[in-house]
Amino acid sequence: MTDLDTALKLLQNTVRREILERLVKEPHYPMQLSDLIGISQQATMKHLKEMERGGLVESTRVPSEKGGPPRTIYSVEKSFSIRIDLAPDMFKCEQRKLPQDSPIRLSNQLPTDGKPLAEFIAGRRKMSVVEGLDVLHELSNSLERLDQQRDALIALHQHIRSKVSQSLTDEFQTYEERAVIQKILDTPRKPIDFTTLIPPEMLIHTSMEDLLESIRTKLERDIARREGQFIATQLNTDLRWYLMPSKKRSNSDD
Repeated sequence: MTDLDTALKLLQNTVRREILERLVKEPHYPMQLSDLIGISQQATMKHLKEMERGGLVESTRVPSEKGGPPRTIYSVEKSFSIRIDLAPDMFKCEQRKLPQDSPIRLSNQLPTDGKPLAEFIAGRRKMSVVEGLDVLHELSNSLERLDQQRDALIALHQHIRSKVSQSLTDEFQTYEERAVIQKILDTPRKPIDFTTLIPPEMLIHTSMEDLLESIRTKLERDIARREGQFIATQLNTDLRWYLMPSKKRSNSDD
């Protein structure tokens, strides 16, 4: 599959995007594209070759209808989605591969209003234009609703990150600490290779081990402060002093 950086580089060009809009509908010859878009055939070929090297389009040699030498026709066979979310306290750019399952298999992943559409087209080899218009209209409405829900979730995500950022500078005074915490917030509850976050040359006044130890200490303090939370360990574990049960507090609770 085309990698994200290559796809973004190729898609930044408006002419290439216009070529792709034509090719996703049906395969085209370079001369056809040249006439439709209004650029020279040489320029069209240059764009097609670039996109073919990047994996966005494919070329096929087909026999000439007039009995001449074979001609090259271009098509799009890839299926993926690129999503970019940019806002204060938030940036996410990712490429997602679209599933190639049959409509019936897809129905298990579809929202409720999409399942009847999958069942309606399952097993059909052809569909009339009128039927297609009706089904695509319903599908477009479903996609719009999902997009609105996703937009709302992203906005909520942004609100949360913004509120966290307000306390971040108070709890973590150094840039290095904040950079690590921001990465943790980007991928919560997922393992992170912290050594790749900050180049060693940036750690002038501390080591990576001391940096991570400082962050662990502050996070554990935060966990310990949260009411109704506790940390379970083996009996022989040496807990940090601020996680040890307080005798004075135990006596007062009794």
